[in-house]
Formats: sequence, structure tokens, C-alpha cells
Amino acid sequence: MEMHDLCAIAAREPRCVLATAVKVEGHAYRKQGVSMLLTEEGVRYGSISPGCLESDLQARVDRVLDKEQLEFVEYDMRPADDLSWGETIGCGGLIIILLEPVCGELRSILSRMHTYFQSGSPVELTRSFYHQYTRIHYVIKVVIHPSGSGAAATDSDSGKSVSQREGRSEPESRDIPLQISTRYVPKPRLIIVGAGNDVIPVARLGRSAGFRVVVADWRENLCTTARFPGVELIRGFPHEIIPVLDIQSGDYIVLMSHQFPREREFLELLEDRNYAYLGIMGSRTRTARLLNDLPPLKHVHSPVGLTIGADGPEEIAISIAAELVACKRAAAVTECLNVQRGITHATDGYRASGR
Repeated sequence: MEMHDLCAIAAREPRCVLATAVKVEGHAYRKQGVSMLLTEEGVRYGSISPGCLESDLQARVDRVLDKEQLEFVEYDMRPADDLSWGETIGCGGLIIILLEPVCGELRSILSRMHTYFQSGSPVELTRSFYHQYTRIHYVIKVVIHPSGSGAAATDSDSGKSVSQREGRSEPESRDIPLQISTRYVPKPRLIIVGAGNDVIPVARLGRSAGFRVVVADWRENLCTTARFPGVELIRGFPHEIIPVLDIQSGDYIVLMSHQFPREREFLELLEDRNYAYLGIMGSRTRTARLLNDLPPLKHVHSPVGLTIGADGPEEIAISIAAELVACKRAAAVTECLNVQRGITHATDGYRASGR
């Protein structure tokens, strides 16, 4: 589950704890910076481990909420002869997790992060620890780049003084740094043009894979919430939906309407627009006809989906989702490299990788 989702969930959960992996060494199920939410009622959103740590974390929730105190929890599974975690741990690494009660300043921070995510802005959250890790200062840095150019804005809040639970000495500086920064990006948007039956599993898997899914179609009887629960719906012909979509450089587009004239119209309207991915359902011959006499379009994937020998709507949906995830991860890696090098065009590195 993405931080985008956790921020939205925190807004509706009155009493919950944010758990964040602030240090990871060795093999672990998730990477440093990953978070999850645990509620007072025992509901868990997201994960940090395959399930071996969450029960222990849940047992600490009431204390963290009642005392409104942060807590650090260390899980060291590196010793080869340590069998105390049972047969399901399967990690063999060191994980230090920060538990924070979602109240006051942190609740406000998460709310603002969600607002930034909804506008498509990446966010960097920095926690600075003071007074032997009993006080947190939060800083949000927002990078706004609707056209690929970068402009930074900073928003900050001071956390109130909080204490760690009794009997646990404060972490040493060698264990946890005094300042921890984590960069989060909004969920990329997956725009599917078409609302036929074969789109249903693609939309479902797209949501599961961390995309913000939009289904667009001019056939109102197909483009319904009953068929696509939890999905944004836009009804209209291509010339009507293009202005509403306002396609951005981070968008993923898949054409699945099986309507040649409508898809041709949509492609004609894509000229001079930036996007991350364009998948076209159908054979290479059909795609060649669709693209005939059009200016070269960027990032075309046709036939859409990874070549896995898929047969039927469900397997084809899996192949499409797999290709979307592969492109998303490659773009994320490239973007990180570009930030370090001061380069703004992330897709060049992805294409150069030959993936």
C-alpha cells in the first residue's frame, strides 16, 4: 500500500499508529522508509514484513496511543541460530521501526501530504530528532513539476515533546540517525480508454499495483461504478475527455476500446502531449494502421503487455499489469538517478536501459 493511501486512511481513522521502518540492514521484506498504519481496533493497512512482525507491533498500539508517546522497536533476525521468530520470518536482517501516534502535528502533516499527492506533487518528509529522541521536528519539502521543471517549496511543523516507553533506553546515534528523510511520490495515473469486459480485470489489477485508475468511455451503459468500483470514471468521446483528463508526463495510457475510429481520434489528440506510457491493445498490424500518417508518438507498447503467452482476459490483464509495474519501477530508478545528476528527463534513462 502506497503512502498516498495511508495518508487518506489516517484522515478517517480516529485512533491509529504510523509504523515506519527507519533502519534496515541485511535481507528484509520491505525497504527502509516503508510505512503501515495500525488501528486501535486491530485493523492493519499496508505491511512491513510478510506478517511476522505485525502482531508484535499491534500489541504496542494501545500503549503508544494512550501515552501519546513514540516508540522504537528493534527486530534483529541476523543470528543464524535464532529460532525465536519461528519458521515464517524468512528475513535474516535488522529492522528498526518507529511507532508514532497519529495525532496533533503528525495528523496535520499527513493531511497536507495527501493534498500534495492529489495534486500530483512528490513529497519529501524529514524527521529530525531532538532531546535524546524525545522530540520530533517535521519538515515537508514539495517538488512541483507539472511540466518537468523543478521548483521546491518547504512546509514545516514542530512535533510536540514525546517520550519513549519506560524501560527502553533511547537509541544510540549509531543505530538511528538524528535526521531521517523519506521521499514519497503520488500514485501514477493509469488511464484506460474503453470500458469493455476485458478492461475490468486490468482496472482491478492496476489499482492493486498502486495506480490511480481512470476509465474513460463514451458508452454510458459500460462506464459505470457497478462495473468499476473504486475507479474514477469519465464519460465522453475522445475530443470531450482529453480536456478533462489533462494528461501529464507521469500518466500511463492504455487503449482497449476495440473501436478503431475512436482510438485513432484519441491518438491524434495526443500529439505534443507528454506521458510515461502508451499501450495499445491489438496486433502490430492494427497498431500500424492506427499510427499511419501520425507524427511519431512516444513510449508506445504494442501489443500491450509482457509476452507471457497470455490467453483470455484475466491472463492478458496480468501481462498488462506486469508491464505497467516494470515501467513504473524502471522510471522510479531513473528518476532517482536523475535527481542525483541534476537531469530532469527520467524517461531517457529508461529507454537507454533497453528494458
